[in-house]
Amino acid sequence: MSLLRALPVVLLLLVASPASAADHVIAALGDSLTAGLGVSPEEAYPAVLEARLRREGFEYRVINAGVSGDTSAGGLRRIDWVLKLRPDVVIVALGANDGLRGQAPDVLRDNLTRIIERARAAGVRVLLAGMRLPPNYGDDYARAFAGVYPAVARATGVPLAPFLLDGVAGDVRLNQPDGIHPTVEGQRVIAERLWPYLKPLLTK
Repeated sequence: MSLLRALPVVLLLLVASPASAADHVIAALGDSLTAGLGVSPEEAYPAVLEARLRREGFEYRVINAGVSGDTSAGGLRRIDWVLKLRPDVVIVALGANDGLRGQAPDVLRDNLTRIIERARAAGVRVLLAGMRLPPNYGDDYARAFAGVYPAVARATGVPLAPFLLDGVAGDVRLNQPDGIHPTVEGQRVIAERLWPYLKPLLTK
């Protein structure tokens, strides 16, 4: 069974998993950058965020809903399953694979908007994480791609973490040999940079 086909089963198991009744839920909806390709599950940024939440007295579980290779269209197909987890907050960190495949920015914008609208209709707070492309994709395309995220944030009224890989992209010390996926330390930097945007969405 493919990972995408198995995901609904995994999510249903997570819904049924035991947890403190006081626990709130954050779901991180993303691709391999969220899934933590090349690092262990407890080293990916969703797990790092959960550890910080616990240290700072927030009773939250952070569920990693990242799927390697996923696009914004895949995230749109999966959002209803993610909402079955009854999250208080969803981090939407999608688009890298859209860009790598040369997907039209208008399609990315539409998919992200629809994901956010579905989450907010369910009473879920959303944090949108932006993405950027390297310059070899062409200045015009890279600029249009990067501009999707602030445009979606403005249109939907959700907070924006401008760049998921802020402080990580381009740093060989924080990336695996493929130059794309963060190392363990890179995942920690992602969690640290997301924290100021996530914290205002939390309740104790």
